[in-house]
Amino acid sequence: MRGVTDRDGITSITDRVERIDAQGVVAILPLGSSHAFVLGEEAVLLLGKSGPQRIAVHDGGILDAAGDGKRIITGGDDGKVVAIAADGTTQTIATDEKRRWIDHVALGGDGSVAWSCGKTVSVHAKAGKGDKAGELRQRDMPSTPAGLAFLPKGFRLAVAHYNGVSLWFPNLAAEPEQLAWKGSHLGLTVSPDGRFIVTAMQEPQLHGWRIADARDMRMSGYTARVRSMSWTADGAFLATGGSEQVILWPFSGKDGPMGKQPKLLAPAASRVTVVACHPREPVIATGFSDGMVLLVRVDDGAEILVRAPGGGAVTALGWTAKGDVLAFGTEDEAGILPL
Repeated sequence: MRGVTDRDGITSITDRVERIDAQGVVAILPLGSSHAFVLGEEAVLLLGKSGPQRIAVHDGGILDAAGDGKRIITGGDDGKVVAIAADGTTQTIATDEKRRWIDHVALGGDGSVAWSCGKTVSVHAKAGKGDKAGELRQRDMPSTPAGLAFLPKGFRLAVAHYNGVSLWFPNLAAEPEQLAWKGSHLGLTVSPDGRFIVTAMQEPQLHGWRIADARDMRMSGYTARVRSMSWTADGAFLATGGSEQVILWPFSGKDGPMGKQPKLLAPAASRVTVVACHPREPVIATGFSDGMVLLVRVDDGAEILVRAPGGGAVTALGWTAKGDVLAFGTEDEAGILPL
């Protein structure tokens, strides 16, 4: 059996990688037919047909970013929420009057935008959305939000915070529904079918709920805090980092991963830092703390080497909307792999 550090026998396509002049990449998101590299300071780098285009969006650090393929939303420590279109045009959606940090942002499937600043969550509904079209809705949460995500069905926002998650209908006066579990919930994701919510906790574990009945579930077995989660194209698995292999939790049944063991892929000597599932195929792009990038097939665990170990940790991975190009960023460099 191959050792966890020996990958000499697998297919390598490292020679097909094209280097990109970008440092400090914190996120990579699909935009139009290409990618947007979100940099840690001030700017977003767009990859267009005419070459890379650097777009200045903030006077300082970029704290969070979200995208839907049509535009990118960023939040910065300058108190601004900014939208970037595929052609490079920008629009300032909001500016905090006290210039407080915009810690988290989210973008709904209908174009609605949410952001958090301190304990306050704001939602700007897409113009033309019912009686509340274009209105700004705000609500204070029990504690400082640590993650935002719109549910795929209905105008509803999930907010992770200390001791659980709030499910808020911004267009209703009713109090948000609470999904309670003690501890710090530092990020969240919603299943593509809208049936489950999963949070990454301060401890090396995940917590989840089945939304219909608020039944909760615990997912453990990690060696570090989970900082990256990604759903497979069919929604059957949630791929996660935080260990020396990719951990995939099954969500195809009505009970999700309750009572089931996870699938383990791509064992390595270094920790998985970033995972990004292909938008159409059962393939996971996997980045490690030693700089290695692999393509891993879900069905049989087959691997292809995209970037050999060396240099800083992988900080971001992202696919184009069609899945024909993979992009990566490490602490030292960035690149793309046309497929």
